[in-house]
Amino acid sequence: MGWNSWDSYGTTINEDDFKANAQWLGKYLKAYGWQYAVVDMEWFVTNPVAAGNEKNFQYSLDAYGRYIPPASRFPSAANGAGFKPLADYVHSLGLKFGIHILRGVPKQAVEKHLPIAGSHYRAADAADTSDTCPWNFDNYGTNASKPASQAYYDSIARLYAGWGVDLIKVDCISSRPYKGDDIRMLNLALKKTGRPIVLSLSPGAAPLEKTDEMRKYAQQWRISDDIWDLWHSTVTYPQGLGDQFPRAAQWAPLTEPGHWPDADMLPLGYLGPAPGWGTARQTRLTHDEQRTLLTLWCIFRSPLMMGGNLTQNDAWTTSLLTNPEVIAVDQHSTGSHQVAATDRAVVWVAQREAGDGYYVAVFNMTNSAEIVGYTWGELGLTASQYKMRDLWQHQDLDPADSVTFTLPPHGAALYSLSPVASVKAPQ
Repeated sequence: MGWNSWDSYGTTINEDDFKANAQWLGKYLKAYGWQYAVVDMEWFVTNPVAAGNEKNFQYSLDAYGRYIPPASRFPSAANGAGFKPLADYVHSLGLKFGIHILRGVPKQAVEKHLPIAGSHYRAADAADTSDTCPWNFDNYGTNASKPASQAYYDSIARLYAGWGVDLIKVDCISSRPYKGDDIRMLNLALKKTGRPIVLSLSPGAAPLEKTDEMRKYAQQWRISDDIWDLWHSTVTYPQGLGDQFPRAAQWAPLTEPGHWPDADMLPLGYLGPAPGWGTARQTRLTHDEQRTLLTLWCIFRSPLMMGGNLTQNDAWTTSLLTNPEVIAVDQHSTGSHQVAATDRAVVWVAQREAGDGYYVAVFNMTNSAEIVGYTWGELGLTASQYKMRDLWQHQDLDPADSVTFTLPPHGAALYSLSPVASVKAPQ
């Protein structure tokens, strides 16, 4: 759980803006479990634009071909300090610090024939110049058959561990194309540092058939391309909230503790001043759709990474992120799975970690209000009656032997269920 700069700042995030969001995270969200503050893409570019991926970018590298934050954007990085001062600041708030990188070796390091720290290799020895990310121009790929490739990943992992990094989001690695060798080499490099660092793989959709490998080497991986503030998309990028339901249903059975399919960031609140897609705006999701997004992410047990500009949060957005009963579904449930799906409605059920009970989430997939009803048996539940608690409204409801939901367009409901013990008649 945490905050990532991409949805609000694209590649333009600077130190002052990052600190302001980290302060807000620590002051208002940390108590609810939000803890990671992550600098997203191309923090090493000296002339950034929001969407990134420009051919004319200028890069900041050290003498060993490793990207470093430019002091023009991150003043505390001057004199070779890198991100350590910023990480120290984040840690002083009781939070954890993360960065985004791209797989491979910087093209500029290869062109300058720079050495790889801690080895007798040079960047060109690690690079596969025939391999580049299809949508980004910064790096060449690696050649896993060359020891220099592992040496380069070892060198950046040591640098990041020395800075105090707690999470690394690695891009162009889990799809288009999937790069299992790079995932394995990064995992080994991070282990060698001795520092516990979360390895997050991006973008999606990660291949289902590689689940075992990703669970072996990473802590989370994306199940889709970027999700933005729309219900449905007719193109690959971006994707919409409504498009995520079938993917979540596929991936839910493959979740295991410590290894999480990732439904992507939460495009909530103010997406600005320079979002990674589109122009600055308040999220275009309706209030009901925003609640649906949180409900699906939580019942699916996705990592929760807020994307909106925290310093511009309104009361509504803050209320979505600070509902402890809803967050508990994400953090403290097991066995989440979809139990019903039609064109009108989708239903998920999960078990509570503590106690004898369940969570049930119901979603309206249509553009109009819907009334849907189920018996407990239709949802795979065995008790004849359940006490219900509405987790969004914080309301207890009377025990019932079936349930009917009235849902607004693209709306959702989320309940905690406790079985009512049957009472035997006296003999």
